[in-house]
Amino acid sequence: MVGTAAGKAVIVVGGGISGVACARRLHDAGHRVVVLERSHRLGGRMAVRTEHLTSGSHPVDVGAPYFTVRENDFGEVVESWRRRGLARPWTDTFILCSPDGRIGSTTSPDRWSSPYGQRILVDDLARGLDVRLRVEVGAVTLGTDGVPHVGDAPPDLGDAAAVVLAMPDPQAARLLPAELATELGVAEQGWTPVLAAWGAWRERWWPAFDGAFVDGSPSLAWVSDDGRSRGDSAPVLVVHSTADFAAAHLDDVEAAGRQMLAALPGVLGAGPMPEPEWTRVHRWSLASARHPHAKPFALAATGAGLAVGVCGDAWGPRSRVEQAWMSGNSLGAALVEHLAR
Repeated sequence: MVGTAAGKAVIVVGGGISGVACARRLHDAGHRVVVLERSHRLGGRMAVRTEHLTSGSHPVDVGAPYFTVRENDFGEVVESWRRRGLARPWTDTFILCSPDGRIGSTTSPDRWSSPYGQRILVDDLARGLDVRLRVEVGAVTLGTDGVPHVGDAPPDLGDAAAVVLAMPDPQAARLLPAELATELGVAEQGWTPVLAAWGAWRERWWPAFDGAFVDGSPSLAWVSDDGRSRGDSAPVLVVHSTADFAAAHLDDVEAAGRQMLAALPGVLGAGPMPEPEWTRVHRWSLASARHPHAKPFALAATGAGLAVGVCGDAWGPRSRVEQAWMSGNSLGAALVEHLAR
C-alpha cells in the first residue's frame, strides 16, 4: 500500500458516484481511502426506491433517470457494466411535450439505464472499498501544519492526509472554514431544488414513450416510463418538477406530488388518468447548480502532502452522471499525484 502523509488515510465524504469514483481511483493506486456516507445506502442522486407491485418488486429511479456516455474513460466503465448486465442502452429518442400534449421528439446518443436501478452502478464501483454508512460528518477543520480533521468521523480514522467533499457546493461550504470554502469556489454557488414524484397503476393507460422533456408546464419538466427504462414494462411513471414549482412547494411536498401527477394526462395527450394504486414524492433540495463550474474539480493544498478537494456533478460541462464520475475520477488522479510529492 502506498503511504500517504504520515500514514494517514484519504477520507471521502459523500457516497454518490462522484465520491466513490474518487475513492476507487485512490484505492486502485494503492492508497488507504475511506468513504463516509450519512445515508444507509450509497448512491446519492442515483437513488432507487424498491416498490412492491402486484407483479413483484420493481426498482424506481427517483434521482437521475438515465445517463449518457461521451468520454472514453467513462465509456470503459460503462462497457464493463454492460458486459455484466448491470447497464444497457435504453433509448436514443425522447418526446417533447407541452401542457397540451406531444409536440415533437429529439434524438441523441443512447441514454443508458440499469435493469436494477442506477444505484447498483455505484455499489459496483464501491466493491472492495472501506465504506462507512450512517456517518454524519461535522465540520472539516485544519489542525497543526494544515492537517485536515473530519469532525464526528469514526475514531479509528484520526486525522487525514486529504479530505474530499463529494457533495453539492452549499453542503461542502457549511462543513469548511470560510476562507477554504472561498478558495475552493463553493462559497457562493446557488443551487435549485426539484421534486420527484412517482406512481403505479393497475395497467398502462398512456401512449407509448420512453421519456419526455416538458416545456411550458408550471409544474413538470420531465416524465419517464420507469417500466420501459427497467425493461419489465411495469406501469410506473416518474415525474420531475420545474425548479420554480419545487421552490414554491418545499413545505408541502405530498400535495405538490399529487398536483404533478394530475398534470400527466394533458402532457402525455392521454385520456382521463385512472386512480393510481399508490403515489410517492421525494424532495431534492439541492438538485442542480445554477452555474456549473468550468473545471472538473477543486483541490487546495493545506500543508506538506496534505489537501482538501471538492468534486461532483456541478464540476464540468457534461451531463449529470457522467460528469459526476469524471469529476471524482479526475480529482482522485490529482490526489494520487499530490500525495506522491
